[in-house]
Formats: sequence, structure tokens, C-alpha cells
Amino acid sequence: MKNRVFAVATAVVVAGLVGTAGAPARAEVRRDVGSDHATVRCAGRTVDTAAKIRYRTETTIDAPLRTIWKIQTDVERWPSWQKPVSSSKRLDRGPLRPGSSFRWTTPVLETALNPATTLVVTSTVRQLQHQRCLRWDGPAVGAGLRIDEGVHVWTFTEIGGRVLVRTEETWRGDQVEQDVSFSTVALGAGLETWLTELKTRAERECDRARR
Repeated sequence: MKNRVFAVATAVVVAGLVGTAGAPARAEVRRDVGSDHATVRCAGRTVDTAAKIRYRTETTIDAPLRTIWKIQTDVERWPSWQKPVSSSKRLDRGPLRPGSSFRWTTPVLETALNPATTLVVTSTVRQLQHQRCLRWDGPAVGAGLRIDEGVHVWTFTEIGGRVLVRTEETWRGDQVEQDVSFSTVALGAGLETWLTELKTRAERECDRARR
């Protein structure tokens, strides 16, 4: 029971790698806890296919590709549209590129197993193709909370004047693997929310530009 509670507490507050958990997905977002043949790839690389915790999803955004790409890659502005991200800082300068790193944080509520703390995520871009795809990885660490490695891949494809955004992520770590099923559900909820917030921000900016 203790392990179950710990996994629940961990998964619900872990927003740094996936967005916020527990929010409902939009109807048009399609879920898929994927098989290897349909993985999301960037420059031939994908998630950690051996990881026990894995989730894939996608949505279509009615906004220009350049707008969506700018919002997603301007990581220091994530707190302005992602509710769970309290801070985000680039660790290098210039356009986001392979080798770029950024550190971002999310608050963690107090539970029976951990004090109120801040989860610190350090992400390093491994692959990037301009307006096509992104792949980064890194750990998330807080007091009593840890994901040893998250690997996150995004692709952006123009289809009929709209953009199909696909994303897939995996987690590794003894703590989150204590309850793989629940952690997978929590990871999925976070990715669904991230897509929803990206869609909302991009379409809002597009609407403003049209006025």
C-alpha cells in the first residue's frame, strides 16, 4: 500500500516532464500507449523503447506551423502558457539546437510521504529538425521525488492547412516504476494537457493575428 500511495503522489505532482496530470483531454486528442512500429521519431531517434512507462498521443492545431514551433521552442516562456511550469531557464544562448539545455521547475504539494518542494527538471536537446521535430531527455529531481530519465519526442506535420502534433515520452526510475500502470496513466494525462495548452495558446495567437 505504501508503494502505491508513493506512486500516486509522485505521478500526480510530476509536471516537469509532462505537463499537469489529471486534466481532461480534448475530444480530438487521440491516445495510444504505443507499440514499437508507430513510435514518434526525430532524426531517426525515438523514446526509450525498453522503458516500462511509455505514452504516445497527438492532436491537430489550427495555426501556422511557425507559430506552434516558436511557442514550443521558446522554452523560457513556457510559464506564460503552461500552468504547471513555474520557471524555465536556458542554460545556453541562441536558438534551441542539439546540445541546448534548459532547467525548469514545478511546485510539488505536500503529501504524507514528502514535504512541499520544487521538482527541478534538466532537459538536454538531443535531436532537432527545424519546424519538424524535437527530442530531449533528462532527469527530474525533488525532495523525495525522482525520475531518473525522461525521453520526450515531438513531431510537427502540416496537413491541409493545419498542423498534426504528435508526442511520445518514456520514464525510467525505481520510484515511478513501483506502480507502472498508474504512472503510465499519469504520464498520459500530463501529455494530453500539454497538447491542449499548446493548442489553446497557438490558436489564440492565430486568432489575434487575424483581427
